[in-house]
Amino acid sequence: MKQAAKATARAVLTPDALEMLQLISASGSFAAAARASGMVPSALTYRVRQIEDALDVLLFDRSSRQARLTEAGKELIREGSRLLSEIDAVANRVKRVATGWEPQFTIAVDSIINQATVMELCAAFFALNPPTRLRIRAETLSGTLEALTSGLADLALGVVADAAAMPDLQLRPLGTQRFIFAVAPHHPLAKADEPLSDQLIRQHRIVAAADSVQRGSGLTVGLLGGQDVFTVTTMPAKLEAQLRGLGCGSLPEGLARPYIETGCLVAKRVERSEQQVHASYAWRKTPTAARGKALKWWLDQLESANTRNALMGIQSRSALS
Repeated sequence: MKQAAKATARAVLTPDALEMLQLISASGSFAAAARASGMVPSALTYRVRQIEDALDVLLFDRSSRQARLTEAGKELIREGSRLLSEIDAVANRVKRVATGWEPQFTIAVDSIINQATVMELCAAFFALNPPTRLRIRAETLSGTLEALTSGLADLALGVVADAAAMPDLQLRPLGTQRFIFAVAPHHPLAKADEPLSDQLIRQHRIVAAADSVQRGSGLTVGLLGGQDVFTVTTMPAKLEAQLRGLGCGSLPEGLARPYIETGCLVAKRVERSEQQVHASYAWRKTPTAARGKALKWWLDQLESANTRNALMGIQSRSALS
């Protein structure tokens, strides 16, 4: 019985029927709505009765000459308006996807990448009013590459794992990020003599951004044997922990520099070699003619040196040139 009632409701709640109910509500009476729609009043009343019978509710209070919506009628009008808007949106998206835009485009963004620049690029992408839904995945270390190779992302920004031997991927250099060892001004290492030795650093907790890889052990960067570790999920979280003096560690220069310049962090020289990370952006190999328009747009932006530098936090210029 329930299944039959649902089918009847679906049969009568058509876009035309929802528009008719909107017209009655706006017109204020069945007679006025019938005139506006070119229907005879009895036909319009019959269609309303069909909807009411299918839903087993009264949509209009007929105790007066005016067509006053009941609470159930008001709810149907509200939801009907939303459904009609969604139908229009779907129709427009389908038309535009047929022109070569991807329905969804996912970008895996490593935590060393400048987030403000990513959002600036997203804003420029949305300004095109594409039918493509954009999704950003926050990843760290080898998890950025894994998101691409596993099919969870269409483009990866900030690949630091070795992907040169993967024939199905296309890689381009994004830039080199210098890392700076830094601590909060109230951290014990802030006033220690430089350069800091590994033996001294090992005595203090280090803050580490965990590799987001789902399979395997992932990459480990900058940890010393026997050192206490506070593990967080992203580079911005690592920055926040170090600002609070919860540990020490190396941070991307582009991320740390503003806080060093304002005295919120203290940069310290260390005995070991300066840490540098060479990052790439990558996508799955496809013939140029077969690429979706969203991928083409993002790859076009990445052709700009200014864009690549801004993503790496190397300069503060606009990401777009």
